Amino acid sequence: MTEPLDIEPFDPAAVARRALPLLDLTDLGADCTPARVAALCRDAREGGVAAICVWPAFVRQGAEALAGAPVRVATVVNFPAGGEDVAAAVAETGAALRDGADEIDLVLPYAAFLRGEAEAAREMVAAVRAACGAACLKVILETGTLGDAERITAASRLALEAGADFLKTSTGKSPVSATPEAAAAMLEAIRASGRPAGLKVSGGLRAVADAAAYLALADRLMGPGWAAPARFRLGASSLYAALAAARGAAA
Repeated sequence: MTEPLDIEPFDPAAVARRALPLLDLTDLGADCTPARVAALCRDAREGGVAAICVWPAFVRQGAEALAGAPVRVATVVNFPAGGEDVAAAVAETGAALRDGADEIDLVLPYAAFLRGEAEAAREMVAAVRAACGAACLKVILETGTLGDAERITAASRLALEAGADFLKTSTGKSPVSATPEAAAAMLEAIRASGRPAGLKVSGGLRAVADAAAYLALADRLMGPGWAAPARFRLGASSLYAALAAARGAAA
C-alpha cells in the first residue's frame, strides 16, 4: 500500500490481539538465511501466529523448528513470476509437501490470464490443487498487475472454481501490492461463490492501522467473526513487530 488507509479510530491493542493469530509471518527476501528463518520460527512460537511463509529451501527447517507448535508452514511455488510451466509448479509443490509444508501459496499465471488465456491459468490451479491433497492451497492473483476490479473478480472466480482454498492478493514483489479495493473485490467473489474459501492480504502491510483497516473490511463484507485463521490471513514481515509492540503496550 502506498497511501494510509482511511479508517475509523481503533484500539491498537485490540487490533493486535485479533491480528496476531491471523498473521502469516513471512520472509521471502532474496537474502534470507537459515539464521533468519530460525528467528522467524521463534517469533512465530512466541507470537502465536497462524503460519510462517518461507522459500521452499527453508520448509524443512521451519517444519522441524515448529514441530509440535500450532503454527503452520507455508511456502511459495511458481513464485514470483507466475510462469506457465504446470509440471514445474506441480513438482515444486510435491517437494515442498515432502519437506513438511502445510500450505502452498501458488502464483496464478497472471500474464497468461491477462492475454486472455484463462484456461492456462485454470489448468495450473487445478493441477496444483490435485497435488496438494489435504494441504491448503492459496492462489496469489497479483492484483496490482491485474489492475481493475473486473479483472480481479474474474481471476478470483477462476481460482475458486479450480479449487483454491484461499485467494491471496500479492507476491509483495510487484510495484503495487495489496489495496482495499482489490481485497473487497476478492471478498465479494468469495461470498458469491458459496464456498468456504478464505482471503490472504499480503504485500505492503507494515502498521497496526493496516491490519485494522483490513479487519474492518472483512467484518463489513463478511460479517463479524468471519475473520478467523481458517478464512483470513495477513501476510507480512515487518507487521509482526508493530503488532507485538501494540499488544505488549497494553499488558
